[in-house]
Amino acid sequence: MKDITLVVMAAGIGSRFGKGVKQLTPVGPSGELIMDYSVHDAIEAGFNKIVFILRKAILEEFRQTISKKMEGYASVDYVFQELDDLPEGFTCPADRIKPWGTGQAVLCCRGTVKGPFAVINADDYYGKEPYKILYDYLTSERPAEPGVSDICCAGFRLGNTLSENGGVTRGICDVNGEGFLTGVHETKNIYKTADGAAVINGEERIPVDPDKIASMNMWGFGEDFIDLLEGGFKEFLKEQPEGDISGEFLLPIYIDQLIRSGRAKVRVLPTEASWFGVTYQEDKPAVIEAFAELVKEGVYKADLYDAIAAAKQ
Repeated sequence: MKDITLVVMAAGIGSRFGKGVKQLTPVGPSGELIMDYSVHDAIEAGFNKIVFILRKAILEEFRQTISKKMEGYASVDYVFQELDDLPEGFTCPADRIKPWGTGQAVLCCRGTVKGPFAVINADDYYGKEPYKILYDYLTSERPAEPGVSDICCAGFRLGNTLSENGGVTRGICDVNGEGFLTGVHETKNIYKTADGAAVINGEERIPVDPDKIASMNMWGFGEDFIDLLEGGFKEFLKEQPEGDISGEFLLPIYIDQLIRSGRAKVRVLPTEASWFGVTYQEDKPAVIEAFAELVKEGVYKADLYDAIAAAKQ
């Protein structure tokens, strides 16, 4: 059976697990984390392999605390994002402590991910529908266009991604009439308002259409994309100013470059699902309440792993 893989970016989890690490905030009635729901929804949609991107130092604690319970329901593997994992000829600046970004994170999957794969953030809840539409796209027969990488992304309604507790940064998408992404504009300080949404900077207030499509870093790729990433990461490193210790090789920026150079087409897969996560500490009670309501409505069982077992039978 061909692997259809879910890649979970979790390298940002702290070196010591603790109450302050938002990816490890229990939100479900049986202590489930957001990523537990993500894995459940992916398996239910048809994904049969889960790859966690971590830092090597936290592997054993992560596995014992989080992912060991998942191993009975899907193939689970681990790759490691490390500062010194660089192409030949490049070295990490001595003062750098920040990871190289989401592009390098996914590049760490080379040799482990074989076949189509989706990428998500560990601390984001995307809803059930996006996994199904990504899985259906990744497993469909599509004509190949030589030299052009076939990518897809879940396109969320902006209004379904905002926090009640403050401003957020979102990638607002330009989508052409054929449903392809033509550009992503990273937009900061987007607030939920009484009449929709607005970018608010001090006294300045710019209305934003809440029906705009937002990218929430939920992508689908073919295996060829990892080779593209390798070349892109080398180019990124060549362009880094000497002594810069903060530059990041980010997926949305690199994908935007591929689109503009004609080396990729990105199909936007619209979804009405509501995204939520713990962006602010004040978001936590609302997220817990949202999962309690989903359980009450029968969307999830109170013990999520019983539901995963049922889904696999």
